[in-house]
Amino acid sequence: MKKILVTGGAGFIGSNFIKYMLNQYQEYFIVNLDKLTYAGNPDNLKGLDEYKNYRFVKGDIKDEKLVGEIGKDIDIVINFAAETHVDRSIGDPADFIMTDVYGTYVLLEMARNCNIERFIQISTDEVYGEAIDEPCQETDALMPKSPYAASKAGADRLVFSYWTTYQLPVVITRCSNNYGPNQYPEKMIPLFVTNAMEDKPLPVYGDGRNTRDWIYVEDHCRALDAVLHSEGIEGEVFNIGSGIEKSILEIADIILDVLDKPKSLMKFVTDRPGHVMRHAVDTRKIKNRLQWGPASSFSDAMKKTIEWFVNNEWWWKKIKSGEYKEYYKKMYKEVED
Repeated sequence: MKKILVTGGAGFIGSNFIKYMLNQYQEYFIVNLDKLTYAGNPDNLKGLDEYKNYRFVKGDIKDEKLVGEIGKDIDIVINFAAETHVDRSIGDPADFIMTDVYGTYVLLEMARNCNIERFIQISTDEVYGEAIDEPCQETDALMPKSPYAASKAGADRLVFSYWTTYQLPVVITRCSNNYGPNQYPEKMIPLFVTNAMEDKPLPVYGDGRNTRDWIYVEDHCRALDAVLHSEGIEGEVFNIGSGIEKSILEIADIILDVLDKPKSLMKFVTDRPGHVMRHAVDTRKIKNRLQWGPASSFSDAMKKTIEWFVNNEWWWKKIKSGEYKEYYKKMYKEVED
């Protein structure tokens, strides 16, 4: 039985991926390494202890000793672990550099020393910066516009260097904006949904015309499944996206319509520094090479996502307190005044 180390598996995308893999495959043993920072939520892992081919380890990817011990029994590494929120990186970049870059280095050294069969680095379309005329291709220059994006670009290129220097069998994926169950409510869609449910303002940066390619998290998991099980792709980069671009205003409208809430809940706030106007990725490579494409309808997946938050107040209401509440007041002072 092959063993897969999933780092950051208590986070949004990582926990969805682990559930997907456990439901699809019995021939893998999943080891989930997560530090359980503010966005690493044990509630995301409810029910997983029932699987005999799953184990959770609380720990930091920067801990060389722990990572080295775990790696002795691992065949594949999939690195989701990262500090991910652009807004937080603008206020305090240090944790992003340490986790996203140094933490990735620690994992790469373990993978090199333990002869790992494949190392999949979960990067992001943020590394490209602006998609000006056309969706970004894998060969485009990396022009990150926030400390978060820069830290992910650094990790991305560090991973590639281990392929060119040490022939470590790496694959890098750059996905667009995910949405779905268990997404931490500092991110736009869960923030807007939960605020609307509580009849609180939806804070819209700038004029709200910034656009993103939006992908349902299950489609992202399916893409990673294709990457994991494809041969002859070592050293390559694959964009993952839906091709569906929506602005902040459009997403807010959809959420308010589904929840039957007034448009007056939208409140425009000062734009954040370095805000990318458009993120979009060209996915022809993964479609042609790995025969992957998104299976979810955007309208259906958005409704499913909104319904999940409606039906799981127990999950998000306790998150939107304490540290989160203080962070929210700091970030969106204009709607709090």
